[in-house]
Amino acid sequence: MGDDSEWLKLPVDQKCEHKLWKARLSGYEEALKIFQKIKDEKSPEWSKFLGLIKKFVTDSNAVVQLKGLEAALVYVENAHVAGKTTGEVVSGVVSKVFNQPKAKAKELGIEICLMYIEIEKGEAVQEELLKGLDNKNPKIIVACVETLRKALSEFGSKIILLKPIIKVLPKLFESREKAVRDEAKLIAVEIYRWIRDALRPPLQNINSVQLKELEEEWVKLPTSAPRPTRFLRSQQELEAKLEQQQSAGGDAEGGGDDGDEVPQIDAYELLEAVEILSKLPKDFYDKIEAKKWQERKEALEAVEVLVKNPKLEAGDYADLVKALKKVVGKDTNVMLVALAAKCLTGLAVGLRKKFGQYAGHVVPTILEKFKEKKPQVVQALQEAIDAIFLTTTLQNISEDVLAVMDNKNPTIKQQTSLFIARSFRHCTASTLPKSLLKPFCAALLKHINDSAPEVRDAAFEALGTALKVVGEKAVNPFLADVDKLKLDKIKECSEKVELIHGKKAGLAADKKEFKPLPGRTAASGAAGDKDTKDISAPKPGPLKKAPAAKAGGPLKKGKPAALGGTGNTGTKNKKGLETKEIVEPELSIEVCEEKASAVLPPTCIQLLDSSNWKERLACMEEFQKAVELMDRTEMPCQALVRMLAKKPGWKETNFQVMQMKLHIVALIAQKGNFSKTSAQIVLDGLVDKIGDVKCGNNAKEAMTAIAEACMLPWTAEQVVSMAFSQKNPKNQSETLNWLSNAIKEFGFSGLNVKAFISNVKTALAATNPAVRTAAITLLGVMYLYVGPSLRMFFEDEKPALLSQIDAEFEKMQGQSPPAPTRGISKHSTSGTDEGEDGDEPDDGSNDVVDLLPRTEISDKITSELVSKIGDKNWKIRKEGLDEVAGIINEAKFIQPNIGELPTALKGRLNDSNKILVQQTLNILQQLAVAMGPNIKQHVKNLGIPIITVLGDSKNNVRAAALATVNAWAEQTGMKEWLEGEDLSEELKKENPFLRQELLGWLAEKLPTLRSTPTDLILCVPHLYSCLEDRNGDVRKKAQDALPFFMMHLGYEKMAKATGKLKPTSKDQVLAMLEKAKANMPAKPAPLAKATSKPMGGSAPAKFQPASAPAEDSISSSAEPKPDPKKAKAPGLSSKAKSAQGKKVPSKTSLKEDEDKSGPIFIVVPNGKEQRMKDEKGLKVLKWNFTTPRDEYIEQLKTQMSSCVAKWLQDEMFHSDFQHHNKALAVMVDHLESEKEGVIGCLDLILKWLTLRFFDTNTSVLMKALEYLKLLFTLLSEEEYHLTESEASSFIPYLVVKVGEPKDVIRKDVRAILNRMCLVYPASKMFPFIMEGTKSKNSKQRAECLEELGCLVESYGMNVCQPTPGKALKEIAVHIGDRDNAVRNAALNTIVTVYNVHGDQVFKLIGNLSEKDMSMLEERIKRSAKRPSAAPIKQVEEKPQRAQNISSNANMLRKGPAEDMSSKLNQARSMSGHPEAAQMVRREFQLDLDEIENDNGTVRCEMPELVQHKLDDIFEPVLIPEPKIRAVSPHFDDMHSNTASTINFIISQVASGDINTSIQALTQIDEVLRQEDKAEAMSGHIDQFLIATFMQLRLIYNTHMADEKLEKDEIIKLYSCIIGNMISLFQIESLAREASTGVLKDLMHGLITLMLDSRIEDLEEGQQVIRSVNLLVVKVLEKSDQTNILSALLVLLQDSLLATASSPKFSELVMKCLWRMVRLLPDTINSINLDRILLDIHIFMKVFPKEKLKQCKSEFPIRTLKTLLHTLCKLKGPKILDHLTMIDNKNESELEAHLCRMMKHSMDQTGSKSDKETEKGASRIDEKSSKAKVNDFLAEIFKKIGSKENTKEGLAELYEYKKKYSDADIEPFLKNSSQFFQSYVERGLRVIEMEREGKGRISTSTGISPQMEVTCVPTPTSTVSSIGNTNGEEVGPSVYLERLKILRQRCGLDNTKQDDRPPLTSLLSKPAVPTVASSTDMLHSKLSQLRESREQHQHSDLDSNQTHSSGTVTSSSSTANIDDLKKRLERIKSSRK
Repeated sequence: MGDDSEWLKLPVDQKCEHKLWKARLSGYEEALKIFQKIKDEKSPEWSKFLGLIKKFVTDSNAVVQLKGLEAALVYVENAHVAGKTTGEVVSGVVSKVFNQPKAKAKELGIEICLMYIEIEKGEAVQEELLKGLDNKNPKIIVACVETLRKALSEFGSKIILLKPIIKVLPKLFESREKAVRDEAKLIAVEIYRWIRDALRPPLQNINSVQLKELEEEWVKLPTSAPRPTRFLRSQQELEAKLEQQQSAGGDAEGGGDDGDEVPQIDAYELLEAVEILSKLPKDFYDKIEAKKWQERKEALEAVEVLVKNPKLEAGDYADLVKALKKVVGKDTNVMLVALAAKCLTGLAVGLRKKFGQYAGHVVPTILEKFKEKKPQVVQALQEAIDAIFLTTTLQNISEDVLAVMDNKNPTIKQQTSLFIARSFRHCTASTLPKSLLKPFCAALLKHINDSAPEVRDAAFEALGTALKVVGEKAVNPFLADVDKLKLDKIKECSEKVELIHGKKAGLAADKKEFKPLPGRTAASGAAGDKDTKDISAPKPGPLKKAPAAKAGGPLKKGKPAALGGTGNTGTKNKKGLETKEIVEPELSIEVCEEKASAVLPPTCIQLLDSSNWKERLACMEEFQKAVELMDRTEMPCQALVRMLAKKPGWKETNFQVMQMKLHIVALIAQKGNFSKTSAQIVLDGLVDKIGDVKCGNNAKEAMTAIAEACMLPWTAEQVVSMAFSQKNPKNQSETLNWLSNAIKEFGFSGLNVKAFISNVKTALAATNPAVRTAAITLLGVMYLYVGPSLRMFFEDEKPALLSQIDAEFEKMQGQSPPAPTRGISKHSTSGTDEGEDGDEPDDGSNDVVDLLPRTEISDKITSELVSKIGDKNWKIRKEGLDEVAGIINEAKFIQPNIGELPTALKGRLNDSNKILVQQTLNILQQLAVAMGPNIKQHVKNLGIPIITVLGDSKNNVRAAALATVNAWAEQTGMKEWLEGEDLSEELKKENPFLRQELLGWLAEKLPTLRSTPTDLILCVPHLYSCLEDRNGDVRKKAQDALPFFMMHLGYEKMAKATGKLKPTSKDQVLAMLEKAKANMPAKPAPLAKATSKPMGGSAPAKFQPASAPAEDSISSSAEPKPDPKKAKAPGLSSKAKSAQGKKVPSKTSLKEDEDKSGPIFIVVPNGKEQRMKDEKGLKVLKWNFTTPRDEYIEQLKTQMSSCVAKWLQDEMFHSDFQHHNKALAVMVDHLESEKEGVIGCLDLILKWLTLRFFDTNTSVLMKALEYLKLLFTLLSEEEYHLTESEASSFIPYLVVKVGEPKDVIRKDVRAILNRMCLVYPASKMFPFIMEGTKSKNSKQRAECLEELGCLVESYGMNVCQPTPGKALKEIAVHIGDRDNAVRNAALNTIVTVYNVHGDQVFKLIGNLSEKDMSMLEERIKRSAKRPSAAPIKQVEEKPQRAQNISSNANMLRKGPAEDMSSKLNQARSMSGHPEAAQMVRREFQLDLDEIENDNGTVRCEMPELVQHKLDDIFEPVLIPEPKIRAVSPHFDDMHSNTASTINFIISQVASGDINTSIQALTQIDEVLRQEDKAEAMSGHIDQFLIATFMQLRLIYNTHMADEKLEKDEIIKLYSCIIGNMISLFQIESLAREASTGVLKDLMHGLITLMLDSRIEDLEEGQQVIRSVNLLVVKVLEKSDQTNILSALLVLLQDSLLATASSPKFSELVMKCLWRMVRLLPDTINSINLDRILLDIHIFMKVFPKEKLKQCKSEFPIRTLKTLLHTLCKLKGPKILDHLTMIDNKNESELEAHLCRMMKHSMDQTGSKSDKETEKGASRIDEKSSKAKVNDFLAEIFKKIGSKENTKEGLAELYEYKKKYSDADIEPFLKNSSQFFQSYVERGLRVIEMEREGKGRISTSTGISPQMEVTCVPTPTSTVSSIGNTNGEEVGPSVYLERLKILRQRCGLDNTKQDDRPPLTSLLSKPAVPTVASSTDMLHSKLSQLRESREQHQHSDLDSNQTHSSGTVTSSSSTANIDDLKKRLERIKSSRK
């Protein structure tokens, strides 16, 4: 640009940047005009100049710069973006403008700075200005200081942070430049205007001349409070208001700020914990064991010094405590015992709750040491145990204490009772629940009858205390047997007790009545400004300090005085009362006599000075009567007391006269208008007598009465000064004691603390210990009102004394001052201000804080000191800090003016040396305590920097910072911290430590606030960013804090704030907000409301939810009526707790030592469903991990918080495993009683248990597994079904545990997996266990494979998921595993499948390697030869499962429905007979799935089968010629119809519709009553019985509970059922078909019915019960005896196991067993003894003798013994041969028992040979050697082989086989020809036919089904009946049905098996084969017939094998039936 004027064409912004000054000048001018024109502050124009403003102010040309400054000023004033330029512009102003010579430039610069402050950028401006103070140019410094001064003057100290300014002041005063010093002086004066004396301490070290000048200036300042004259933009409406107020002449802020809150501080929390363990002398542990007591003493003294530190750092003190405990318990030198006790006291005091873990070890030792008599030892021990008590809870040490209560030593008993009494004082109604009170009361009641009086008194005191704490209602039940005298004594003690948690009834009411007070007091005339202030600011003083209030103790029985009397606050005393104070001139003795004689009888006056004491006594009695009758107005008080003081006056020698005299003084003071003049006459005498043993109490009463009349402050001052002017120590100590009590009764207001303190110091120095003790007690009481600040007056006392004072203070810690009960004087003007007495403590404490002399320390904070603190050398910095600490310590209470100290300390907070940072934090804590509430003004300049320290990387520094912040917050309240942007700026910093600590702190503080400044919303964006922080802890803390932010800001605001987030983040945050919304606690209720109402005794119910967060509603769920005491608690609690500065888990602070008697699981409606939804919607983490991470644990904790009792949750998530054990024990205890709760929280319980699986501690694991076993048993009883999410979050972790190295754990896990199949479909379990086979742990693989085998064995092939093929292929892979156990398990599993499924297995497992295949084949072969190994093993291992198999009904009831239906479908589809399926006629084909899904009405389509004519079914069927040929198809149809019809009718028996059921029963009854037709029911018995007991269960559970149903209907239904059953059980052949499981459930149903009390109440109920009785007898007699006996044993076992079942139930089961025992002699031969003994064995295994003996009743053990005894008697020694089914018999308790019995009865038994030959069987003793058996069999086969003896041989073989059904004759047949084999079989059958006649097969000893003979008469051949165990399912079931009918016609019984479920055609579709053990055989034979004789395989007699597979399938098919019925029922009921 060559031409100079070319710049004219440029746009404005370019001109402003031009290098030519003219161009820039022109640019600035134009910019200025533009700026002035823009009206919209958000106009985009502003943004163009954003980067240029700095250039405007830093222009190098002075003229241009001026114009630039003008433009910049307008810009800053009007542009909304101006704030962004603050830093650079102000720094430009400081460096380039303030150094300009032109005054105009400087003015504009200052204006710009102030304008930035106005637009809310004060901090940035202040920072730049403070930087400017370091500039070398004095001009700049002066200008910066001036700017700061103007800013402060205009905006005030809230906006301008004084702390950093004060920090640099001393430095400014030291400046060489006079201008700087002068400016410093001006700003110091300005600062003083704002903060007054708080400025003195920081400036105390500046030059004395300067200080003097300052002082002179300060004096000139006006005293009125300064006000800001300029406001921030956001405050400008205030400005307008202010102007209005000023124009109205009002006072803007009415002293609002002066009344700053003075919260009480728990000094402990402010202290820095000291680490002492490392400081112990190196040889401490040696010395403490040394033989010389001096050495031990040295060691203890070293510890004593260390533990004097008031706060100790947590650590492992176990060894130290152990050493001290040993000294206390064992040391012979009592001095050392006392010293060790002191050390323990110090530890307990210093560690507080952290000492709790050692309390249990020490308490018994200390209590037992109370046998020492020496007072100093006893005192030390008392202090120790009291201090220890505060570290733990009464609950935790109760056992130890109760144990000592039985000690014989009276001193121990006495001291223990006293300790209990003292402990009770610390308790409240909720921390002293009945469960805890009961044992203590029991122990104490023993003591009140003790021979030693001191023991009795101590017990009375303890009981009295308990009475006071929990109220009569709670204690009276325990005192029922106490006689009246003792009861009165207890009550008397109770009245004397002063609770530590004082009955602070009035406290609640105070806030409520506050509002009108200021007005009232002002009206009363003498209202000074100060008084108004005292009341008008509601102070949370003691409130905050009083966790006492939290537990609701006070509200129990608010003292009547507190409720009804007239409250008078401190101020009121001063006004209302003193205006009316009785002023009375002193009268002469003559006048007095005159006045007295007017009101007293003349004899009375004459005898006053009689020399005879009796006359004087009589005179006093008259005097007393006269006074009692006098009217208040007529009573001449002064005259009367003068008369009393007349000779002998107070020198009266007779104590009775004296007592009367004192009593009269009290009366006069109470009844008359008693003046101070009168008081002065008597007080001297009273003080003189207060120490008297006999008259002391009367003197105290009189003093109290005078205090009430003349106000306590005056009386106390007089009394104390009189006492200390005397020499008598007894009087002094008693006076102090009286004063202690008086303060508690009257409250503290108006007392002159200083005067007392000087007297107390005198007392502390007294030689008499009683005086010292009394003084310390008085201090303790004062501490209640004054708080920790009291200690500061005594810090220069001797250490020993100080430690006593500290101990006393420690006792008082955490207690609230009791509400005053006296001083509610009759002079008071109004009697209406009820409940105000609660104000008094508040006032008191405030007065006290005002009374404390505050020292001005600003002069000590010299510039030297400040520069020391800022020195480069850290040692000098440390010296400086030490000095500061010294100054504050010395001053104790300081004024808020602390000069430059804040700035100096702030610099140290980011010191590179962390030790100094910590020291600074300690100083800041001290500062907070010393300055009290005035510390508020330093929050912004010093408090916020402390928060910054929370971001320090060192843990201990952060902890110290947190303690400091808490100490400050206690003094200032939270408002100061939350106002402005400071906090949000801190949160903005991306420092994870800072974020998590700060959020944690907020989460703790926010719930306690009732309201928060609006600025809290500024933190929300940063809170959201924390929710997504990389650091997990930050995220966690942010989530925790979320509900509390929401509590104050509301959901809407929070949700709105998500608008600025990214879409993904927004969704996540919104989800969290939703969750937080659910957990959002209620705001703390305003205290007045929360507590004043319950005091009246009628708390409205709505309180509960208002003040109680979710968890607190426990009380409401446990007790229907909300208890006012409880309702109030939460409101106070959070407040109270937070004050202690402890980290309180928000919300539930109340429940620290809470009542553990409520339910542990709270039923939250839809809680579980909501959790599932959250998990599905990914709102919470899915429970899926390899090891649990913290976030899972925290998530579970959060979820549990709403439905698990808080105390239990604390145990559950404790870091110590013992607490987990405790939690599990509690859960076991509550399992039965809280079924609903357990089921409601089941998902959480299971998740928590999975966490325990990851614990390394075995005891926890064992306990967890124990609990799980009980839990799943309960769930199956409750017929609960696990949900998918419960299963998936639990089973995989359980499966992992199956691989544990410990055997016992593996067994337990397997047992649990077993039980789980009852509540979760086995088919769904299968994949989880399959997953377990992929583990790296070989044990786990093996166990999982075994478990899979068991599943297949128990539930059939259908469990194999996804398909049997895939599952088996996966299992087969493991045959090649390198681990032997795994290989074996895989092979065994496949063999099991083979046994169930036959050769098809080979198809399913696919191709295996040759080696694997050969192993498998080998194993299958072996398994075929090894009889019954598998089933027996199974029975032994899993008694549980064995029962379930045998109990079809169990299966039915407990197998979840969906599993059954799926099984059914699979059974349908997999059944190998598709062609048979087609034969079922249409009306019997039910498409269940469709029906279930169809919601329309199906009534119309119900097939009308009920009308079937059953008669034609029974037409005789022509038996065809005996030729093998096809049977006619007509036969098939006909038969399938019969079976199906019966099936259908039976299915209707279980109908939910009573009529349908009755109709079906009628039809069945018809069939049963006709002998020729009854046979048709054969094969349907189990099915019918199942339907029947399901109907019984339905009636019991549903119909009986249904109000609408006519009870007659039910009776009718019962009659039908019972009638039917009786008919059935009269037909023996049918009765014997009932299987064990079904009989068990039938008996269960019948016994339950007999015990149903609801039936008895009905008219015909008795008849029903009689019928049931008859039926039960029939069932017992007619059923198969083995089955019924077995069923009863299993039932008895179950009923004894189930804690829920009534003892009556078990009793009836046993009665049935006894009846069976009576029948035994007749039935013994038809019983399968082996099986019964197996059942008894299992029973004894579950209930060993010891366990049985523990039963409440002796019945079970007697029943068992009787049964065994009878069996032994009947069977003799042979009984021992029947233990074949029991594995490892040697371990069996049964065998041992039998042997013992046999031994015993040997002598009495007759010859055994008779019995042996009873059946003429040549029986071989099983114990004879195998060789003998083989020889015997060989002999028999020889005979069969020879022509002559063949028949004889066959007969012997038949007998032999009959006896030994498990005998293996395979080897003898194997080598013979096919013909020989069939010959043998045929021969055996012929013999059987001959012997058995009608085919009844004896069931004497078989372990498994007998060989059944199927007779098909044919000329050529007989079909063998010996089953082929391949189990190939061939031959359609139609053949089977035919065969059955044929057998019936031939007179053969189809179903004579001895012990397993019978042959039943179980489904309405014959398509599903009815499989029982015999069917296998029939199938194989039929198929062999059909195919050809040649293919006949050699058969195997291993019937056990068959039997096991049969049983399994049978039970599942029965299950299918039942499921079918269930589904039909469901469909029907849904149609109704």
